[in-house]
Amino acid sequence: MKFRSSGKFLWNWTRCSLTQQNRNVLVKILITSSQSFTRENSNSKQPNLLPYHVLPLEETIKRFMTTVEPLLTEKELKQQKKITASFMKKEGPDLQKLLEEAGSKEKNWLAPRWLKVAYLQFRQPVTVFVSPGMTFPKQSFENPHDFIDYTARVIFGLGEFNDMVHANKIPIVKMGKNELDNSQFGKVFGTSRIPRRVTDEIAYNPCSDYVVVIYKNHFYQLQIYDKEGKLIIAPCLAGQLEEIMKKETKFGVPYGILTTDSRDNWAEAYEHLSNTPRNEKAINKIQCALFAVSLDECTTPKEGQDDEELILSLIHGKGSKFNSANRWMDKTIQLVVNPNGNVGFTYEHSPAEGQPIAMMMDYVVKKMKEDCNFGECGSEDVTPAKKIQFCPPSKCVEQWLIIAQKNIDKLVHSLQMKVFRFDGYGKDFIKKQKLGPDSYIQMALQLAFFKMHSEPAAQYESAHLRIFDGGRTETIRSCSNQSLAFCLAMQDFGTPEAERAEKLREAVIYHQMYAKLALQGRGVDRHLFGLKLMAVENCLPIPEFFSSPGYVKSSHFRMSTSQVATKNDAFMGYGPATDDGYACCYNPRECDIIVAISAWRHCAVTDPWKFAKMLEKAFIEMKLVLECSGPPEKPPEPNCKL
Repeated sequence: MKFRSSGKFLWNWTRCSLTQQNRNVLVKILITSSQSFTRENSNSKQPNLLPYHVLPLEETIKRFMTTVEPLLTEKELKQQKKITASFMKKEGPDLQKLLEEAGSKEKNWLAPRWLKVAYLQFRQPVTVFVSPGMTFPKQSFENPHDFIDYTARVIFGLGEFNDMVHANKIPIVKMGKNELDNSQFGKVFGTSRIPRRVTDEIAYNPCSDYVVVIYKNHFYQLQIYDKEGKLIIAPCLAGQLEEIMKKETKFGVPYGILTTDSRDNWAEAYEHLSNTPRNEKAINKIQCALFAVSLDECTTPKEGQDDEELILSLIHGKGSKFNSANRWMDKTIQLVVNPNGNVGFTYEHSPAEGQPIAMMMDYVVKKMKEDCNFGECGSEDVTPAKKIQFCPPSKCVEQWLIIAQKNIDKLVHSLQMKVFRFDGYGKDFIKKQKLGPDSYIQMALQLAFFKMHSEPAAQYESAHLRIFDGGRTETIRSCSNQSLAFCLAMQDFGTPEAERAEKLREAVIYHQMYAKLALQGRGVDRHLFGLKLMAVENCLPIPEFFSSPGYVKSSHFRMSTSQVATKNDAFMGYGPATDDGYACCYNPRECDIIVAISAWRHCAVTDPWKFAKMLEKAFIEMKLVLECSGPPEKPPEPNCKL
C-alpha cells in the first residue's frame, strides 16, 4: 500500500477531545439540561473566537530543525541545514508572503484547505484509512428483545444529544482566556460524504428528522421525530426495529459494500448506481439521514479475542462474508449493534474531529446506566418505517460490487489488531509522580518502538486548534532529542537509575511544552503544509525543502497515536498511517491503560503482538525507575529550545 502523506495521522484525538475530567463535567451539564424540547435550526456563532494566524517563518523553521535532529544521521543533518538555509533565502520568504496574503483575507486560511487536501482529495478507502471505530462497553443481550430495546434507547439518546446541539445546550469551554469553538458539534448529525472523482463533497442536513436502519443489507427510513419535532419514545422505535427484522429474512443486494472501496472506485460505481431516478432518490435518503444504524449479523469471536473482534467489527465489518456490506461508510455517524453484545460507532472523519463522538458515547452510556426508564418520555406518534428501494443492479454495478467485495476482504486480511490491557497501574500512579499521563504514555510508546526497532520513530499526536474559528488540528511531534536520550538511557544497562528517571522526566516535560505550543497553533506541520500549498495554488515549483531528508523522515509517522479517555470500559481503534508503522490509540483510566495497536500484515518488520509486549516492558521499567529514584524536589528543566 502506498504511504499516506495525509492519511490516518490527520485525525488523531489526543488533544481534539477534552480531558476526561472536563468531559465528565460537560456530560453532567448535558444530562441536567436534557429536557424534551423541540428542535430549532439555530445558527449561533461565537464572536470571540480567534482568527487563525500565520506564524513567522523563522520561528517555524527553527522549531522544525529541532524536531528533525533525533531522526537524522550526522550526514543527513548537515545536508538538511544546507537545504533549509537555501529555502530561507530563496523560496521560503516568497511563499510566506503568499500565505500571509491568504491569511489576511480569511478568518481561517487552514480549515477549508485542510478539509479539501487532507480528507476530500484522499483517495484510499475511508474504511480503515480514515474512519475509526469507537466502542461502547460490552453488552449482554439475553434475547432479541434485549438487543432491540437497547438499540432503540441508544437511538433515542443520540436524538436527545442532537436536540441539545440544536438548542445550543453544549457548554462553551475556555482554554485560559480563550473560548473553544463549538461549531463541530453541528457538523456531525445529518452529514454524509459524497464520492466524486478527484475531490469528494460533503452534504450537510442538520434538520433531518430520521435515521437509516441497515439490516441484512436492506435500508429503512425510520422517523425518530414526530411532526411537531418531538422525539419518539424508545419503545415505539423498538417496535419499528422489530418490524424491520421480521420483514427481512433474506439478504439484500450488498450496495453498502461499495462505500468501503477506494474513493475513485466508489466514485465510478456511484455514477452508475445513481443514474436512475429511483436509485438517486434512495441514495439521497441515506445521505440525508441524521445517522445510520447497522443491525449486524451475530458473529462469534475466536477464543481470547473479544476485544479485537469488537473493534474490527466497527472498523471494517470483518469482510464481505460478515457485516462489511451492512454499512454506509460515508455517513459521519454510524451506530453498529451486534446480537453478540458488540456495540460502537464507526465515524467518518472528514467534517469534524472526534470530540462530539466521544461526548455522545459518554452521554448515552451514563444516561442508560443511571435511568432504567431512559427513552420512555416523549412522543408516541409513530410513523411506520419505510423501505428504501433500489433498482436491481445493472451488469456494470454488479462488477463494481465484485471488485468492492474483493478489495474489502484484502483490506480485512491486511489489518492486524491487538488490544492490550495493561493492569499494572494507570493515571493514579503517573499523577503521584507529578507527571502528565498523556505525555508519560507517549514516552512509553517511544520506548517500546525503540526496544523493538532500535531506532526512534517519527510519532504523531494531534492538538486541537479550537481556540481558532473553525479550527481543526495541529501535530504534536512526540519524538525529540529528549525522548531519544531517554530511550538510549533505558537501553544502556550502565546508566544509573537516577539518571534514567531524570531523562524520563525531561522527555515528559518537553512533550508537554510542545503540546502547549501546538494547542496555541504554534506547531510546525500546518504552517509547512500552508507554505507547500501556496506553491501548488500559485503554480510554482515545489521547493527542494519539501523533499529533504528531515522533512520526509519527520513526516513519515511510523507511530500514529491518540488518547481517547473515558472511565467506561471502552476504547478506540484505527489503521496505521504508514506501511511500516503502528497506530496506537489509548484510554488511560485510574488503575489501567487500554491500548488498541494496529499494523499491516504485509509489513515484515511490524508486529502488534510483539509491540504490545514491548509496551508492557516499557510501562514496567518506567515505573521501577521512578520508584527507585523517588520524586524530584522540583521538576527538571529540560535542555531544549522551543
